[in-house]
Amino acid sequence: MTTTSTPTEDLSALASAHLWGHFSKLTPEDAGGTLVIERGDGCYVWDHTGKRYLDGLAGLFTVQAGHGRRELAQAAAAQAEQLAYFPVWTYAHPTAVRLATRLAALAPGDLNRVFLTTGGGEAVETAWKLARQYHVMRGDTGRYKVISRELAYHGTTLGALTITGLEGIKEVFAPMLSDAGIKVPNTNSYRYEDTSPEALLAPAEAIEAAIVAAGPETVAAVFLEPVQNSGGCFTPPEGYFAKVREICDRHGVLLVSDEVICAFGRLGSWFGADRLGYQPDMITMAKGLTSGYSPLGGVMVSDRIADAFLDADEAFLHGITFGGHPVSCAVALANLDLIEQEGLLGHVTGHEALFRKTLEELLDLPIVGDVRGMGYFYGIELVKDTTTKETFAAEESDRLLRGILTPKLIAEGLLCRADDRGEPVIQLSPPLTAGPEEFEEIGRIIRLALLDAMEAMGH
Repeated sequence: MTTTSTPTEDLSALASAHLWGHFSKLTPEDAGGTLVIERGDGCYVWDHTGKRYLDGLAGLFTVQAGHGRRELAQAAAAQAEQLAYFPVWTYAHPTAVRLATRLAALAPGDLNRVFLTTGGGEAVETAWKLARQYHVMRGDTGRYKVISRELAYHGTTLGALTITGLEGIKEVFAPMLSDAGIKVPNTNSYRYEDTSPEALLAPAEAIEAAIVAAGPETVAAVFLEPVQNSGGCFTPPEGYFAKVREICDRHGVLLVSDEVICAFGRLGSWFGADRLGYQPDMITMAKGLTSGYSPLGGVMVSDRIADAFLDADEAFLHGITFGGHPVSCAVALANLDLIEQEGLLGHVTGHEALFRKTLEELLDLPIVGDVRGMGYFYGIELVKDTTTKETFAAEESDRLLRGILTPKLIAEGLLCRADDRGEPVIQLSPPLTAGPEEFEEIGRIIRLALLDAMEAMGH
């Protein structure tokens, strides 16, 4: 096939004709066709027609340091010139070694080993396989089951999808999935009638009940996000992770902190486990590790787990061609430099109260039921009635989110997530460089969109 240059105005049509978007219909989401984002700078991106948008989701909870960072592009170019590719199968290369050493110094407790992947789903699947082989090597050959929370998203590969708690994206693939996944309640307490400390800790108690019901000798690991993404930024109650840690220790189960979103400043700390004060056995990571400038993920692993492999002189039977790619590792190192040099962790903790306040000002609208999250990671739950907390029916939710809110938000110049994985929510996760000016713009545009939605829905 002959390839010719493409006029800018044809990009949207060509995308609609040839590019199969992830979690996307093959027909464009709206009459304007597929939105093609061409460039970015700071907290903003521009489409191929020149229209500017505030990136209220940091790409996909990813672009921590902001768009258009020349330092990260230069780090990639310099590494590609020196060593563009070499695997970390038996061998090593300098950027992987330096990155692993740097991450071990940043991670909480004894998480001193790093297994590198290319993304978050691979990291989650790696952690599950690692937990399984660890138990087998110690003689606990019956341990393979994994516990995670309802609605939680942990990835879409078949292993990670088993851990994911979203039935809507699993149903068609059910015959291909393992029966090893066990689901427990999440920590969304918005509709709790009893909000006593004991009631709030019920989801932690449910983890122990699930372990006992499955048979502790069959359970390998528990996977939990510090703040659960899917469903709309569910934060844990006081004492939740301390309780879960105690339960896992009592039953010999590994605790995996899935921080594909929550690490590298999203919650105002290097790792979400730091912010929430608990010690996991493994941490999965990706996204913000490179600010999205190059694909990279990984698993931080405790000395306790690594020592079992050292003592047995056994290899972990797992590997990925592009895991620990030299260019991606160089970008990650430069990205960690930027986060440190520009004080982005402190920037987030110093501004999160204003960000929350800006979003909570939307609670005066009768369609806004709840605002929750922490750091630069928030969800706004939408309801039909704030007094009864009545939610929208499935068809109403689809119309609200896809037919009204998303087109209006895009038209007004804000990219964020209007999501129905659970109750309808708007999710926000701007670059960590965002400040008061961006918060004001986010609040203004969301208010406009919600007012339109209220009128259209007869609210």
